Amino acid sequence: MEERCALVLEDGMVFYGTSFGAPALPIERLTPGLKPLEGVGEVVFNTGMVGYFEILTDPSYTGQIVTMTYPHIGNYGVDEAWCESGPEEGRRKVKAAGFVIRSLYDGPVPEGRMSLHEYLASQGIPGITGVDTRALTLRLRDGGSPFGVIVAVPHGRERLNDEERTKVVEYLTSIPHMEGANLIGYVGTHQVVDLEGRRPPHFAVIDCGIKANIIRELKARDVQVTLFPSSVGADELLKPEFDAVLFSNGPGDPAVLTEQIDLARSLIGKKPLFGVCLGHQIISLAFGAKTYKMKFGHHGINNPVRDEFTRRVFVTSQNHGFAVDEETLPDDLLVWFRNANDATVEGVAHKDLPVKASQFHPEAGPGPHDCSWIFDEFISTALRARKE
Repeated sequence: MEERCALVLEDGMVFYGTSFGAPALPIERLTPGLKPLEGVGEVVFNTGMVGYFEILTDPSYTGQIVTMTYPHIGNYGVDEAWCESGPEEGRRKVKAAGFVIRSLYDGPVPEGRMSLHEYLASQGIPGITGVDTRALTLRLRDGGSPFGVIVAVPHGRERLNDEERTKVVEYLTSIPHMEGANLIGYVGTHQVVDLEGRRPPHFAVIDCGIKANIIRELKARDVQVTLFPSSVGADELLKPEFDAVLFSNGPGDPAVLTEQIDLARSLIGKKPLFGVCLGHQIISLAFGAKTYKMKFGHHGINNPVRDEFTRRVFVTSQNHGFAVDEETLPDDLLVWFRNANDATVEGVAHKDLPVKASQFHPEAGPGPHDCSWIFDEFISTALRARKE
């Protein structure tokens, strides 16, 4: 029998549907002040038509419930070879707190793959299908991204009553929200990981929740890579064997990552610095810029950006809810990329130092590979600095 469930937003709006994956949360488990559980998080929408498994396993979605705007999801199943979680020992592979879709495919999948329902159930992540995702996306676009929770509707009923809905809203308004949230402790490696590579330069990569495809792109170029936990100190990174430092993507509010911002600041002028997504924000903050919470962020695989140096436009994969405030950038940190839709900063490059970063995801996973050349740019910049 299909179990009824509901996505409840902190403003009291409710979207009903059917449960899949792990069971939806019983309302009696929602105690005000209790730390967020699976099925609880900031509700965002992703405009990708494909790539749902890469989206679910992207560490940057930690603490978020993902709504897919494309209506039919799950038709090609799940293959762990596509997983975007990095080399994180002992951590769950699905990073999103919940999944919201219009229509769940429940037919056969290719041999060797699991169904989306089976995989989410194995990971303890609840999903809800049958939701009017168009109406939900319009709510998120117009009103911003609220916190929400996927809860079970009591057995034998179609809807929550007013008392139940009030209890859920009280819980949602009592827990910490995304602004001010330091989430990188929930993702990333606990230990130093040396990855095979025979060619210089040697990258020290700070794992704030790295996507696996960043590692794949670096390995495809056969460069040396050493992956460090996000708590690594500057002394380790300043060793002469490392030619450059790359700060990875990751979840949460960049402005509260004082340890990583101070780390980046201590490396300025001493090592070439590169960043992707959260790493871009950390580097910008290290130079004295500020970041701000976006209304609903950029989450999709079809976002156009313009290279401000060449004027070329690229289609990119993106997943971020914070952005760098251009007005606060120092004069020597130039805007490298700009979003062609809303003109927000999508990358920076230093006027004189070997420092470059992109807000979007040049490694794709999922998404177009228009910007994989950025890894070549990082490498060539590091090699030039190595010769000087």
